[in-house]
Amino acid sequence: MINQEIANILYEIGYLLEIEGIAFKPQAYEKVAIVLENLGKSIADIYKDGGIKALIIIPEIGKNIAKKIEEYLTTGKIKYYEELKKKFPVDINALIRVEGVGPKTVKILYKELDIKDVSDLEEAAKEHKIASLFGFGEKAEKNILESIKFLKKSKDKFLLGEILPVANKIENILSKLTEVKNFNIAGSLRRKKETIGDVDFLVVSNNPEKVMDVFTRQHGIIKVWNKGKTKSSIRLESGIDVDLRVVTAKSFGSALQYFTGSKEHNIALRKIAIDLGLKLNEYGLFNGSKIVAGKDEKGVYDALGMKYIAPELRENKGEIKAALENKLPKLVEYNDINGDLHCHSSWNGGKNSIKEMARTAINMGYQYLGISDHTKFLRIENGLNEKQLAQQRKEIDKLNLRFTAHDLQFRVLQGAETNILKDGSIDIKDEALKKLDYSIAGVHSNFKLSKTQMTQRIIRAMRNPYIKIISHPTGRILKRRDEYQIDFDKILRVAKETKTILEINANPSRLDLNDANIRKAKAVGVKMVISADAHEKKHLRFIEFGIAQARRGWAEKKDIINTQPLKKLLTFFN
Repeated sequence: MINQEIANILYEIGYLLEIEGIAFKPQAYEKVAIVLENLGKSIADIYKDGGIKALIIIPEIGKNIAKKIEEYLTTGKIKYYEELKKKFPVDINALIRVEGVGPKTVKILYKELDIKDVSDLEEAAKEHKIASLFGFGEKAEKNILESIKFLKKSKDKFLLGEILPVANKIENILSKLTEVKNFNIAGSLRRKKETIGDVDFLVVSNNPEKVMDVFTRQHGIIKVWNKGKTKSSIRLESGIDVDLRVVTAKSFGSALQYFTGSKEHNIALRKIAIDLGLKLNEYGLFNGSKIVAGKDEKGVYDALGMKYIAPELRENKGEIKAALENKLPKLVEYNDINGDLHCHSSWNGGKNSIKEMARTAINMGYQYLGISDHTKFLRIENGLNEKQLAQQRKEIDKLNLRFTAHDLQFRVLQGAETNILKDGSIDIKDEALKKLDYSIAGVHSNFKLSKTQMTQRIIRAMRNPYIKIISHPTGRILKRRDEYQIDFDKILRVAKETKTILEINANPSRLDLNDANIRKAKAVGVKMVISADAHEKKHLRFIEFGIAQARRGWAEKKDIINTQPLKKLLTFFN
């Protein structure tokens, strides 16, 4: 976690410098923070092995910031950061999570109203002290209150993408123990919920004491809540609580079903058991004192007269009825994806070249990769104009010729993630869009339009014959920003008419569409695409989260266009 600790401080230094109006330096600190978050190796180990020289050779880390990292690693603090904090003693990381609040507005709020944290901000907004400040107004004040309310709902939850890698590391440690005979993740993490409160593990073991010792002594623990023979609970440095339960082999399936949940799903199952004269709990399915099922989950569902229900569906939203009637969907599988159509390259500020992105895609077994860099309206993302798109096409064509020459059955496609402007027009001319393999359009600005305005804005974009996909259709960012207001049913009707594809954005901060909207789209026959929205090659692995989201929305392989092989996909687009 040392990488994240230092990254958080560097982010904050950047924000504080931005408050002071200093140019360029804030971006330098932000870039290093992003590098540390994605480093894949402890910065402390790198420094230990090679000193400050080893830090400087890491991309984006210059001598000045390397010295600050060294200072933190050797003393536990950064003097420069402490001095900046004295000038502006505000909880800037928390404040800028509120929509409409950035470093510059934090400065105004602190100077004018002595606002230091979100609690101060909420109080001032409720007392209508913010509307009168220069650059705010009543609408901004109202948005601040709405955003704070939204953030409170997300408190103490972790993103699926944050918590799954942590769980996988623990699983890797425990599953290798010879004392562990069976093992599985349970709870909302197994159901692949968008946000997770804590992690649950179940094990079968002939030596639970040894398993509990390893579990409670692993690296990165800050608190052992309790340690017992059948249950132990810990808290990790990241703030995640993890529970480990030891169960018997004969009850493993029923315990896994019970602790996976959801609560509503379990209540409905227990009612079915009662109607059959049976009793269902975590120890098994019983007929009187005789255990009928419990060793594995499938046996429990079989004994209740229904098909096995995938964990992602267990929310008591129709899956039990479908299982009883043998009408469950054949969900899209994690190995069904043949390519990704929404990826960014170094052409618009991404970390990796098109070639590097393609090589990673090939190693993942893909048949194609779509490079869809941002277009010119997004200047902050170095958006490409018409001329640059034409230049990029030449690079992609050369790369594809090399793949063909080496007999590789793989192709890079050229798309673009264009911007839907306020009036619904696209920021790139149709003549340029026509030359692409496909075009994506997304809303990246003016999020606070009325429901009618935003709906018409997106519909106008969908009626452009060159726009094939709408990216992150509802605009939400988990734990930071709620969906913008749209008439989704109307969007679906037009998408069906225009054959526009809606994206399931797999970035763990987005997961947009949500499961309910995916299910709606499937019901009316609107096709979808699962995209990693990768800004570097490692992000291509985000696709797993998008597949989980699609499964939670009952999506099947036939509903997702990038399960199609290359030839069929190109025919589909044309």
